[in-house]
Amino acid sequence: MTTTTPSRGRRRAPSRMERAAGRAAALQKPRVILALLLLLALVSVMLLDGYLRSEIGNDSRVRDGAAYDKVPEKILDGGPILTFDNGTAKTQSVPAKTIVLTFDDGPTATWTPQVLEVLEDNDVEGTFFMVGSMVSRYPGIVKKLVEQGNEVGIHTFTHVDLSYQGAARLKRELNQTQLALAGAAGVTTTLFRAPYSSEIDAVDNYSWPVYKEIGGLGYTSVFVDTDSDDWKKPGVSKIVQWATPKKNKGAIVLMHDAGGDRSQTVEALDTYIKKMKAKGYTFTTVSGAQARLNRSGADGTRQAAAGGAAGADGRGARPGSAGAATIDTEQAAHRTATGATLYEGRALIWAVAVAEWVVPALSWFLVVVGVAVMGRFAMMLVLARRHHRQRNRGRGRGGRFSWGPPVTEPVSVIVPAYNEKECIANTLKSLARSTHPIEIIVVDDGSTDNTSEIAESLGMPNVRVVRQENAGKPAALNNGVRNARYDIVVMMDGDTVFEPDAVHQLVQPFADPEIGAVAGNAKVGNRTTVIGAWQHIEYVMGFNLDRRMYDLLRCMPTIPGAIGAFRRDAVLEVGGMSEDTLAEDTDITIAMHRAGWRVVYQEHARAWTEAPGSLRQLWSQRYRWSYGTMQALWKHRKSLTDRGPSGRFGRVGMPLVVLFQIVTPVFAPLIDVFTLYSMVFVDFRAALLAWLAVLAVQLVCAAYAFRLDREKYRYLAMLPLQQLAYRQMMYLVLIHSCVTALTGGRLRWQKLKRTGEVGTPAGVS
Repeated sequence: MTTTTPSRGRRRAPSRMERAAGRAAALQKPRVILALLLLLALVSVMLLDGYLRSEIGNDSRVRDGAAYDKVPEKILDGGPILTFDNGTAKTQSVPAKTIVLTFDDGPTATWTPQVLEVLEDNDVEGTFFMVGSMVSRYPGIVKKLVEQGNEVGIHTFTHVDLSYQGAARLKRELNQTQLALAGAAGVTTTLFRAPYSSEIDAVDNYSWPVYKEIGGLGYTSVFVDTDSDDWKKPGVSKIVQWATPKKNKGAIVLMHDAGGDRSQTVEALDTYIKKMKAKGYTFTTVSGAQARLNRSGADGTRQAAAGGAAGADGRGARPGSAGAATIDTEQAAHRTATGATLYEGRALIWAVAVAEWVVPALSWFLVVVGVAVMGRFAMMLVLARRHHRQRNRGRGRGGRFSWGPPVTEPVSVIVPAYNEKECIANTLKSLARSTHPIEIIVVDDGSTDNTSEIAESLGMPNVRVVRQENAGKPAALNNGVRNARYDIVVMMDGDTVFEPDAVHQLVQPFADPEIGAVAGNAKVGNRTTVIGAWQHIEYVMGFNLDRRMYDLLRCMPTIPGAIGAFRRDAVLEVGGMSEDTLAEDTDITIAMHRAGWRVVYQEHARAWTEAPGSLRQLWSQRYRWSYGTMQALWKHRKSLTDRGPSGRFGRVGMPLVVLFQIVTPVFAPLIDVFTLYSMVFVDFRAALLAWLAVLAVQLVCAAYAFRLDREKYRYLAMLPLQQLAYRQMMYLVLIHSCVTALTGGRLRWQKLKRTGEVGTPAGVS
């Protein structure tokens, strides 16, 4: 036995198409990653915004009426300032005739500036216990507040009752608020006030461990002596009365600069300050009161520096030497933020600013998109009904609708084929049953699977096989046009099956000399699978309803490659099928409009095509379609400023295609993301009802489309699942295409794997 080893020879240099394919393949993965990163960034922004607004992680539980037998009696009977020195709890009271004004729950854009104005006018400083999420939203107000000489304290990040939370959540609430303060004003603080706290004798068995934990981290917990109860809005006089301490005692007074209408608080504050000053009271901050106690050696005074134990560094651990205390005694609790704390805080403020701008802007934009989508549905229904009545029941009083004298002349049918051995026989056999005289031109685009041999073996007298080297579908179609003997050419795909009267119905509109091209009614033949059923719904509802609408508006954007007819002279006039885009059908359709030809939709010309049978093939096909459509629109962008028929398409058709086939689908996933977000974090019932309402509208449109096309309604049972899964995939495909277009990528033709399962039309329905 002899074997021969072939010589290796020189390696063949890759062709231009192969090099382009290699570059495209190398670029796809980064583009997919970029698209996913953009989606991840959006979701992150939404989650951050929801967290800031207490829509995520919100715990509204508030403990009340718990036992307090485990709390030391000296603490319950002590003053409102609680500190821990080496684990030993101590309390302090404010000196006599001294007022510490404290404000909770801010800042807000409306009331905090007004409170600051009153304090400044009266030359008084206050202590503001701030919610971290509010600090991150209004950093400018916090910065002004600190620069004015006021003191800040922590009121947690999300205003949550810490007695229900674990140690990890507690430290996170503290750390995030410290970062917000660092980013907003460049400081951290050692002061803390728990949400829903009041006087110190309200400390119970559940909150006491929390205060010990916080004290161990170097924080000073601040309670109140007198509560103005301004949140009840009792009137200015009542607020002043309730905030006034008894018997010339000193007091930490509680007011609010957030949480609702605080106009009474602002008015009462000015009155209160003047009244208390007239009584001989002085005003200071928490740190200022501690400093006075330390200097006088009053009851409960610790010998440590004012402001508590050395100062918190904002990292949730025991404070070290991070940041020096300020010289101002009134702000002794402040520490200058440095290092990672400062930069992380600035990053937080920046991220919140982005979320504060992006989420509302997207919300309003999505309202516009939603209105546009609903408007599109309404317009499709109205125009589709008008189109159906016009083409099927007659027009005006002149009897039934007619394009003109019947078109009976023979036409040329061009079948571009590349490795279509599974389908070509069914395709040609369906054409053999045509009720219209035709010649069939099979253009074999360099097939390697005996496609042309199969076509010739059928022995059909009206079939010609034209062979060419592999050059792509546009070149194959142009070759077919050049070889066509008749004035009307029908173009189809090699995997498509025509109904017997499809060609005859398709060419009838050419009785009108203004018509240059006709779009047929493409049907999904392999609809028995889930993916096939989804595409069937899309073809009937989306493509065909759209074409009815565009037909009446005289701006049909695409003649489907599966079934379309053209005047041969018109095709040659616009330069034939262009290789400039991947959507040669959209490209030539727009070119026809710009050349002054009318393009119409013939619903009775039906063809059955084999849709992609796997998600990967579907992604590949729709990726090419959507990207090719963008290429075609960009190629013909000058029609926007043209006059005549070209300008009509540019100013009517192109905006509709951009809005409904690119912009709306690109942003439609955001509607689903917002809906899912609302279901999980906001109001599940309301969000679900809204989604079901939109689904109902789509179901009505789909049912009407099925009625017009005389399709079986049972496939509509797949519509909810299609909206949940299939539609999301189509949106991602479009986003992927947009990213490819924006990054300047190019794609090559992709051959889909065929099974040949679409046989005669009768066997499909």
